[in-house]
Amino acid sequence: MSFPCLDAVELRTQEMASRSLTNGPEPSYTTGVHKEFTSKDPLLLDYGGRLKEFTIAYEAWGKMNADKSNVVLLHTGLSASSHAKSNEDNPRLGWWEKFIGPGLALDTSRFHVICTNVLGGCYGSTGPASIDPADGKRYATRFPILTMSDMVRAQFRLLDALGVGKLMASVGASMGGMQSLAAGVLYPDRIGRIVSISGCARSHPYSIALRHAQRQVLMADTNWNRGFYYDKVPPHVGMKLARQIATVTYRSGPEWEQRFGRKRADPSRPPALCPDFLIETYLDHAGEKFCLEYDANSLLYVSKAMDLFDLGIANRDSIRKLRQKNKHKLLEGCSSDSEACSLSLPKVPYTERQSNKDSSRTTSGDDDDAVVSDDLVLGLSPMRNIPALVLGVESDILFPAWQQREVVDTLRKAGNTNVKHVELSQDVSLFGHDSFLLDVRNIGGSVKSFLEE
Repeated sequence: MSFPCLDAVELRTQEMASRSLTNGPEPSYTTGVHKEFTSKDPLLLDYGGRLKEFTIAYEAWGKMNADKSNVVLLHTGLSASSHAKSNEDNPRLGWWEKFIGPGLALDTSRFHVICTNVLGGCYGSTGPASIDPADGKRYATRFPILTMSDMVRAQFRLLDALGVGKLMASVGASMGGMQSLAAGVLYPDRIGRIVSISGCARSHPYSIALRHAQRQVLMADTNWNRGFYYDKVPPHVGMKLARQIATVTYRSGPEWEQRFGRKRADPSRPPALCPDFLIETYLDHAGEKFCLEYDANSLLYVSKAMDLFDLGIANRDSIRKLRQKNKHKLLEGCSSDSEACSLSLPKVPYTERQSNKDSSRTTSGDDDDAVVSDDLVLGLSPMRNIPALVLGVESDILFPAWQQREVVDTLRKAGNTNVKHVELSQDVSLFGHDSFLLDVRNIGGSVKSFLEE
């Protein structure tokens, strides 16, 4: 039996290995021209790490008014760049092209829209692929562990530099929806409105498990080399497999039933162990397209930051104490081999245990009477006075609609009387988690009307 899929992988590896050692086989991650802000002031990170300096890549659309009160900060998903919309300097279509512009969801005739590449990313912002100013070498996995709040603090350093005191709105979807909520908790007095699309107030076990599986297949690629693959063959096989896992979570089963069904790519040929069904060829293409478009270490660090996300008061208090304990590092620095700059394995391995929690008192389901966590109520209480729009999609399996309902119920219990909730039923959108990228009418329309209120 022939295995053309494996032949293609081996050929790609050989091609990258034979490239000039001067340039290295590792691709240059960029989506084109963007602006950059560099902060020379150290940034203390939640888990004890420290960046002596950092750069944030960003792009902007629309005119900022005289008092800088019309600024909308757009937060990205996991692997997106700052290029949300095409412009004169970079005509390439952006990842939210149809949502930004005059008369659109983010109306550039009214708003000045800023989008950044997150801290830890690879599209111009400081991340694992960046040069450590301490020694002139790539950070690689010496880069410190990040959180959503770390990313948001870096974004607000940019806003400070631009002289923006208060945002008209903080808007984001997926991981961006998490950041938007985090911004509301960290800087409640600096945000006029919040939009969180297909996000959550804390990461739940199912999504953590899916991202863990992606990281494991990536790190199992021998070319990953514990993160030190720069100027060598990058872990493109692990990245391809990780993206295939992720792609399964981005869409819905009903949509794929309509789109692919059980059709094979070539019914005239006998079945093969390589991609054979249309859905298999689709996943193979998605993985192949992505594997050299994003830095592997950025995927590990940013996805881990998503797992660590929890706006509950217990976690926030724990992080606050850690930050207080580590304040001295703003002056002293943090060595790359310090335990405070990384996460280690637990001292006691996992053992199966019986939960004592009453399964009827959870928020993870469709029960309209589900108990709202007091931990989250206290954690989200700083947002009690910020008008919020929370959007969810019934067909989303990565951030299920009950997680957006949890955010809505929690905000209302925290005293917020201006929370708008929109949930797209399956008969409205079959696109699952990717609806925020595709449903211009329903999601874009909801955002537009909310920002115009």
